[in-house]
Amino acid sequence: MDHSEMIAYVRANGDAVVSTIGPDGAPQSAYLSITATDRGDLVFNARGGSRKIANLGRDGRVAIVVGGAEKTTLQAQGVAEVLVPGSDEAARAAEAYGAAFPWFGSSLTKSEFELVLVRLEWARYGDYRGGPPVSIEVDLADRT
Repeated sequence: MDHSEMIAYVRANGDAVVSTIGPDGAPQSAYLSITATDRGDLVFNARGGSRKIANLGRDGRVAIVVGGAEKTTLQAQGVAEVLVPGSDEAARAAEAYGAAFPWFGSSLTKSEFELVLVRLEWARYGDYRGGPPVSIEVDLADRT
């Protein structure tokens, strides 16, 4: 799977399990809507008072699994950043998120929601639909 195929895969699936690191060092996971920017960063939103946002304030490392229901997955790790409203990066992320989930568009303008951008450091696609399992590292160097 190349970089552009990874972006298409995330966009086609539209949801993921995101794991953050809790205050005691234990993992905490949440199922949520997610998309990818044209650059290949992942974007989701969360309530400002959620465990995810508190955890990311302490430690930005995340693990994400996209897919699974159809026996294909994208496993990824990276560093998440809660974006500053009004910044250029927040505007680009909001555009990608709003295009993927227009029904969530109004939440992007509400102060109780935070927009999160994940810069991936590692990703692997797995296909377990039949025959021997296929596991392919995604080349993240191809970011345009």
